[in-house]
Amino acid sequence: MASNTTESLSRLQAEFQKLPGIGPRSAERIAFHLLKVSAEEALALSTAIRDVKMNVRPCSVCYNLTEADPCAICTDANRDRGQVIVVEQPKDVVALESTGIVRGVYHVLMGHLAPLDGIEPGDLTIDALVQRVRTGGVAEVILATNPTMEGDGTAMYIRSLLAECGVKVSRLARGLPTGAQMEYATKAMLADAIEERKPL
Repeated sequence: MASNTTESLSRLQAEFQKLPGIGPRSAERIAFHLLKVSAEEALALSTAIRDVKMNVRPCSVCYNLTEADPCAICTDANRDRGQVIVVEQPKDVVALESTGIVRGVYHVLMGHLAPLDGIEPGDLTIDALVQRVRTGGVAEVILATNPTMEGDGTAMYIRSLLAECGVKVSRLARGLPTGAQMEYATKAMLADAIEERKPL
């Protein structure tokens, strides 16, 4: 059967459909929108995508996404380096920063433990976290992994590794509902979770 669109347009729609939350209809609308806008505007999108892929990388200290290494949070003199907040993904840093009450620094695991999916401790930045704590200067590690079975398991594993390091280990309070993802929590929920954290 003959295609109703050109090969280039079909290929563009197929690429958009690979994005999360974009189905065939949405991909079609976006593709046709790009056809209608100026070449300059359309190419600005491709330039932005290229720049993200070329310039954004993990911070060598905390593994948050950055263009300058170390990242702006790690180099902020006003941050409390004695308090390290451990999160699963860079988007969790964004969520916690939106509360305006975090004064510590972060460590991004780049995921959570999921043995059934083949994600083991060596696939995350857990070893780097332990080494960071052992180097000294850290008084408290706040485990801010998501309140899911995988997030809880990851938190308990990290807690066991830090047991002999002489640091306080706490977990965000259940201001976050069990089974929720941090990126979908409100600022108030996140603020309560940080303020009401409890030792493990």
